[in-house]
Amino acid sequence: MVVHMDRNLFLDAVKDELFKGKLTHPQVVGITAILDAWEERFPHADRRWLAYILATAYHETAYTMQPVRETLAQSDARAVEILETAFAAGRLSWVKTPYWRPDEDGRSWLGRGLVQLTHKRNYEAMSTLTGIDLVADPDRAMEMDAAVTILIEGMLQGSFTGHKLADHLNAATEDWVNARRIVNGTDRAEKLAAYAMAFHAAMRPDAAHGMIARLKAWGLRVIARLTL
Repeated sequence: MVVHMDRNLFLDAVKDELFKGKLTHPQVVGITAILDAWEERFPHADRRWLAYILATAYHETAYTMQPVRETLAQSDARAVEILETAFAAGRLSWVKTPYWRPDEDGRSWLGRGLVQLTHKRNYEAMSTLTGIDLVADPDRAMEMDAAVTILIEGMLQGSFTGHKLADHLNAATEDWVNARRIVNGTDRAEKLAAYAMAFHAAMRPDAAHGMIARLKAWGLRVIARLTL
């Protein structure tokens, strides 16, 4: 039997722990799109996987939970300009070939979506996975439905690096830190682990207990000051 989470409690919990006490409408829309897709396609799957998926979107979209273009630019041209400047200044030392430079057809394979899909080969692979010709129109990777499918299926199947969610979160292992290898080596792996654990904690029925505990502690401090 599938036990559905209380989404109101979940959103209240992540709002306090991850979104500085406030969720915008676009953030709610993005979270909801991921939750809807997950419950429709993988209702029996490990919820730790869902938590890490949400954490990845949270990080890769700069907390917006909306599909974005790399650098958060509003156009490919501006994103390319920002990336070229950073590359020339030596701030992208891990990049050997500037993948964002437009090809002979004028298309740039810079990062897009909820998980920053890059390189033409990945757009080709995700075209097969989504049924959308992302090679003909890379910007379609920023459509919510496509972005959610790329995010979830890519992390489940190990499409990005060969690592998949089941490699790091399974019956014998709970390695939140190395789960980052699914997308991007160990870059900011500890931060992603903390985000994922916060999302996972918010899914439990007792998700509100942390807030209650903080309120009780605050109340005790107030009482202590009043009795001095």
